[in-house]
Amino acid sequence: MSAMHQELSEVLKTLPDEQRQSAAGRDFWVGHWRGHEVVAVLSRIGKVAAATTATALIERFGVTHIVFTGVAGGLGQGVRVGDVVLADAFLQHDMDASPLFPPHEVPLYGRALFEADAGLSATLRAATEQVLVRPEEALGAAAVQEFALHAPRLHDGLIVSGDRFVATSAESQALRQRLPDALAVEMEGAAVAQVCHDYGIPLAALRTISDRADDSAHVDFTRFIDTVASRYSATTLDRFFEML
Repeated sequence: MSAMHQELSEVLKTLPDEQRQSAAGRDFWVGHWRGHEVVAVLSRIGKVAAATTATALIERFGVTHIVFTGVAGGLGQGVRVGDVVLADAFLQHDMDASPLFPPHEVPLYGRALFEADAGLSATLRAATEQVLVRPEEALGAAAVQEFALHAPRLHDGLIVSGDRFVATSAESQALRQRLPDALAVEMEGAAVAQVCHDYGIPLAALRTISDRADDSAHVDFTRFIDTVASRYSATTLDRFFEML
């Protein structure tokens, strides 16, 4: 799963035999990757759209595992543009049913955090580490030079989601103060994690940091996805499926 077409484009180029099927108003690409049956899909942007897509993957296509790749804004100290964050848990930063429930807690679940699957994430981590050692092999020397990606790092930790594109310094600073453990912010992961929790489906998620979720968040965003994030996703997933 990815939220936008640009994030999924390189993945679709890698599938040798994908067949497009439609369900729930979405296109799903069914095929094989290194001998594994896979379904690729755009979640679309936002928590409701992502939850609908995850449910369709499980109910309609019977998937047994979900991997989400794409971009996010960096929040944590030392999380730079071009780094990669592997989620160990997800939280909805805009969930607030207080005073009936504590802030961020999902009503009737008794929890705010939804964990990623440790085993699936470990394999995705190993694949990512191989790619980041030589980013020029995945991206090309020109992209590495353009975005100064000479020593990209992998971070493990909390990713927070909300139905708002965080694009000002004031917003990102407020999130850091309220959720100091958050490494990155995006708009889908926590919703997918809640659906996977409901169905007992293992989930892993990898987000390339495209910006610092501040006043510069719009700069070269589309170009970064095309030349960096989408290629990271395809190359990392190729290593991931080879390791399974």
